[in-house]
Amino acid sequence: MLVECLLLVLGLALLVWSADRFVFGAAAIANNFGLSPMIIGLTIVALGSSAPEIMVSATASLEGKMNTAVGNVIGSNITNITLVLGLTALLKPLMVSSSTLFRELPMVLGATAVAGWVLHDQQLGYSEGFFLLVLFCCLMGYLIFNALKHRSDSTHDPMIEEAEAEIPQDVATPKALLWLVVGMILLPLSADILVGSASEIARYFGMSDLVIGLTIIAVGTSLPELAACIAGVVKKEDDLVLGNIIGSNLFNILAVLAVPAMLSPGEIDAFAAGRDFYVMMGVTVTLFIMAMGFGKKRKISRWEGGLLFSAFIGYQILLLVS
Repeated sequence: MLVECLLLVLGLALLVWSADRFVFGAAAIANNFGLSPMIIGLTIVALGSSAPEIMVSATASLEGKMNTAVGNVIGSNITNITLVLGLTALLKPLMVSSSTLFRELPMVLGATAVAGWVLHDQQLGYSEGFFLLVLFCCLMGYLIFNALKHRSDSTHDPMIEEAEAEIPQDVATPKALLWLVVGMILLPLSADILVGSASEIARYFGMSDLVIGLTIIAVGTSLPELAACIAGVVKKEDDLVLGNIIGSNLFNILAVLAVPAMLSPGEIDAFAAGRDFYVMMGVTVTLFIMAMGFGKKRKISRWEGGLLFSAFIGYQILLLVS
């Protein structure tokens, strides 16, 4: 079991690092070929935060572990809001001002409702996966169109500026191509190590494939978001903290959930369609209410962060005892 735990840590670390290298190489190549920095930031860089979840879901699906893949999506979204945002708000209250956030908050609420519709029959099919991918493409198209439309505004959105700032500059194309290939090779390898070791640990402790996706894998793949959010707090970039979480949750539902549906359609655990979806919807609605304000100053306070973090602890206990 010690070996499996070490492999789990190795697989997770390698997964996060290879995802970063893949995004670095892809963004540098796109930049070298003259693609708009804003478009690169809103697509390649933004999607990079969900690369670990995508690869883990693909690997789990191909190995016949549909519930691990679905649990990864639901668990990551719950973890992003309760653990990542909760801890971040405990460190510093988060002000909400970006216009992009006010567009994306209703989107993530709507996407979560769509996930409930997709999962309610306890079946995840090819047509549902295709539908999610179409919605994802429409979302990306809307975000890019809207950003281009308001590009000439006198006030620039800090979220878009930060996305552009993440694009690597002056990277030689051969070097960028090397990192792209390294990422492409190591991403599936590390995901396979992570899923395999997590499954062995789950079996040892008598945990189901769904629970291992909701807990160990979900928390592990959310660690990059936690690091990015803490860095955002240090830099006093509150909108970027929320933007990372909202963007990641949107991509998880529309892009990552489509992966098991397309690769390995089939039946899913009843708990995923019931208990776990309702928790995901509940914390998403809570985030929406906290961030939108509705009569109060638009910020997420420390006590609200404590409430979210308490919800994370309570949910983990619920999973362990049920």
